[in-house]
Amino acid sequence: MRLRLPPGFAGVRVVGDVHGEARAFEAAVEGAAERRLFTVQLGDLTDHGPDAPAVLAMMFGLIDRGAGLFLLGNHDHKLRRALSGQAMRVDEDGLGATLAQLKAHPDGEALAARAIAEIARAPAWVGFGPVTLFVHGGFHPSMLASPPPADAGTQRPEGAIARALFGQTARGAVTAAGYPVRVLGWVDAIPAGLTVYCGHDTRSTDGRPHIRRGKAGGRAVFMDTGAGKGGHLSWCDLGVDGEEAT
Repeated sequence: MRLRLPPGFAGVRVVGDVHGEARAFEAAVEGAAERRLFTVQLGDLTDHGPDAPAVLAMMFGLIDRGAGLFLLGNHDHKLRRALSGQAMRVDEDGLGATLAQLKAHPDGEALAARAIAEIARAPAWVGFGPVTLFVHGGFHPSMLASPPPADAGTQRPEGAIARALFGQTARGAVTAAGYPVRVLGWVDAIPAGLTVYCGHDTRSTDGRPHIRRGKAGGRAVFMDTGAGKGGHLSWCDLGVDGEEAT
């Protein structure tokens, strides 16, 4: 899938993982509108933060106005499964918080139904211009050769979809909390001239997006700076050609 901006847009605002931080997302969206920028949110709209329903409502409004899209993230994929009635591991401060917020919200049922539909068709990766790729978790070279399945949000994550949602993990290694250890070998496969904007991992040590260059000459820009988890929400503006705006 390649992003083609609708008429009237001067570029793209790339927004990192929101994780339920509605006020910060509102600031990002309003600023994008003022600058005539199309919003690309890199996935993980919900969980952890205080107002997942408001985040979902804002994202759906962007979609309805033709002013934005969100990528499929692992938390989005998990939310859809839970809302569809599948048995899930529910962390109290993560998915559990989102489900409780939706249950208490006056429009919770409608937002849940819309979330099931939108997450089902959310793209797992999106190309933009000749030099840019958007993905939630991690890059794989096959993403440059073919578009993601139109129903990636309904599928069991395997192959490139698994890489898109979860990044790359060390086989058999887990953290003290029982989660897979994430590694960044995939950055070395990004070809020269390509920038991959991603979320998923909070790699920043100074509150700004973290930039990592790979052995093949490409680079990854990690946009998750901890929104909903004690950090803040980051975004980056690109021109119509995918180059960073100044």
